[in-house]
Amino acid sequence: MTATQDRQSTDTPTPGTAGEPRTINLIQAVTEALAEELERDRRVVLFGEDVGARGGVFMATAGLQARFGKERVFDTPLSEASIVGAAVGMAARGLRPVAEIQFADYMGPGFDQIISQAAKLRYRSGGQFTCPLVIRTPSGGGVKGGHHHSQSPEAYYTHTPGLKVVMPSTPYDAKGLLKAAIRGDDPVIYFEPKRLYRAAKGEVPGHDYTVRIGEAAVRREGSDLTLIGYGGVMPDVERAAEALGAEGVSAEVIDLRSLVPWDQEAVVSSVQKTGRAVLVSEAPRTGNFMGEVAYVIQERAFDSLRAPVGQVAGFDTPYPYVQDKVYLPGPNRILAACVRALNY
Repeated sequence: MTATQDRQSTDTPTPGTAGEPRTINLIQAVTEALAEELERDRRVVLFGEDVGARGGVFMATAGLQARFGKERVFDTPLSEASIVGAAVGMAARGLRPVAEIQFADYMGPGFDQIISQAAKLRYRSGGQFTCPLVIRTPSGGGVKGGHHHSQSPEAYYTHTPGLKVVMPSTPYDAKGLLKAAIRGDDPVIYFEPKRLYRAAKGEVPGHDYTVRIGEAAVRREGSDLTLIGYGGVMPDVERAAEALGAEGVSAEVIDLRSLVPWDQEAVVSSVQKTGRAVLVSEAPRTGNFMGEVAYVIQERAFDSLRAPVGQVAGFDTPYPYVQDKVYLPGPNRILAACVRALNY
């Protein structure tokens, strides 16, 4: 298995237009997924700040309003609480809203609507209502956006039962996971690693497909150490694995892709095989979602561990205006953690 292959069991082909695979970038994959779901299901509506004629701050929705009309792709006021609240109401009444929040940093004003309404609707109604909405939002650093445009707030939402939380790192996954999220009956927070929008390129099938939420992808098989990450850090994780390989160390690379639910079986099975684990994410270290992954590893694979579980993360500081490369867990920091685990 190569570094770019997924386990085939995670792919769920669905009927669609046949065509040859082609190479696109991550933001093109997002746009394609939105267009195809708008075409497939008239219940799908897309809205947010500047998503209409402008096509969004990163142009992820470019051309969709012209194609599908202002009733299905439309701009909203600058009010995240109103965007999320409207999405909850639409979902409860039978639509499948896809709401864009311009940056993950701006989700705060809609936080109560997300955790108290969207996440609780199925439970509080005894299953009489579902909340099939998707909140798309660019997340993470690496674009010199400063502390209001570079944060990684995913842990806030992984702590809330009733929500699904997804973060792809490849065009294939970006398209397949977004389509699966739109078709599901639960609210999904869909984080898009903005530094990979145009940097991540890959082959995407010409036919319609989804990627099952909750299953990890094994990007590279190995036997000496397991590297686990998600989202924007994955290119650096794979670079670190390649550098280890050049030194004769066989590193297995796992891309979680989905944080809630997350693939415990894939992680535990890998660590039981390799005996070592290094966890990588760009969110601040304290309260990082990878702390949950580390706990499950020690709970279920403790007897297999040959070294303490390592973690490479962002720092417990506001995201800096500059020095992205210092803050983010690049290959050098990842390699240092791997060396510690290997030499333990």
